[in-house]
Amino acid sequence: MTPHINPLAVGAAALSAFLIGGVWYSPIAFARPWMTLNGFDQASLEGGTGKIFAISFLLELVASANLAFFLGGPDTTAMWGATAGALTAVWIVAAFGVTYAFERKPLKLFLINAGYHSVALPLMGLILGAWR
Repeated sequence: MTPHINPLAVGAAALSAFLIGGVWYSPIAFARPWMTLNGFDQASLEGGTGKIFAISFLLELVASANLAFFLGGPDTTAMWGATAGALTAVWIVAAFGVTYAFERKPLKLFLINAGYHSVALPLMGLILGAWR
């Protein structure tokens, strides 16, 4: 079976996750606690930002394309796309949880990072499911 994949939808879904991340980790949302919990200060985050953003967007494209292939059947809907995105977030959040537990990272940092994926992935799936 050949998957039904819309490359524009893959790009849009990746962009949506990238933009959510931009807001999520900005000063209007969780930048301050995220920086504190990671031991960062403003000076330590300066430099190399373009490279980090490029890598982040590329990885969002990989995640979006992977989810698009998973949703590639002809009967995919926006609702199933959002559900599949949410189920994908469960896997990611569980994997983060195991790693964070062994690394003894703070629960608050886990909630910030897991929360981002719990919002971004269902939206990514919704876009992919709706825009066939």
